[in-house]
Amino acid sequence: MFKIGDFSRLCRVPVSALRYYADIGLLEPAHIDTFTGYRYYTLDQLPRLNRILALKDLGLTLEQIKDLLAEALSPEEIRGMLRLKQAEIQQSIADEQARLARVAARLRQIEQEGKMQTQDVILKAVEAVHVIGIREVIPAPEHVAVVMTEAFIALSGQGVQVIPPPICVYHDQEFKPTDLDVEFAFPVAASVNLSVPLEGGRSLRTVDLPAIEQAACIIHMGDYSQFELSYEALARWIMENGYRIIGPSREIYLSAPTDPNGPVTEIQFPVAKA
Repeated sequence: MFKIGDFSRLCRVPVSALRYYADIGLLEPAHIDTFTGYRYYTLDQLPRLNRILALKDLGLTLEQIKDLLAEALSPEEIRGMLRLKQAEIQQSIADEQARLARVAARLRQIEQEGKMQTQDVILKAVEAVHVIGIREVIPAPEHVAVVMTEAFIALSGQGVQVIPPPICVYHDQEFKPTDLDVEFAFPVAASVNLSVPLEGGRSLRTVDLPAIEQAACIIHMGDYSQFELSYEALARWIMENGYRIIGPSREIYLSAPTDPNGPVTEIQFPVAKA
């Protein structure tokens, strides 16, 4: 057996914590000397202590841990709880990384204020396009890639030849960070007229995207986290040149994020003179 101090060093838990665990009946010493009052622990108590520490790291209170251990949780149940916590932490990290990217984008916008805009905006007519696609509400912008991938897999499985580039039409009347009304469109030959099933009773259907008489367009080079700069440049051009937006915007994905040279996207806004 080990004295409480030695056990503390072995398991790297303060003596004060071990004493408190004993006081509340969570981890009592294996033996207490009746003459000296010294507390002794054995290596057989390490598994229980490890469970206590693992559950404590999950954010559970000591009372909750005591109740759970009374139910004699198996190692697999503990592992399952830890895996769940691990997934929550990973999601939290991903959320914070996304927040960090947004902060960086805002900093770039601030740095660009008052500087000459290097991105060119052009005004052009856009022809109608025969596409196969789906319009639905997605939970967040990041979900665009999910639907795109799902659609490409379904189309490939049906032998449908897509004519790049794919298009997304954003139908919301204002910017929305969640619950976006998006139309996913994949150009196909004029002879294609069919429906391709997706999960959840959804399906891709052939339609014609209407022509745009005048579209203010800008080419965005690089990562999507910097979209704000291109959208801001386009907004400034529309305002300064006396135009107004008259329809849903489109993003045309000229090259994918997997392209060695990075993604290239054309952003289009239908406009008319104000």
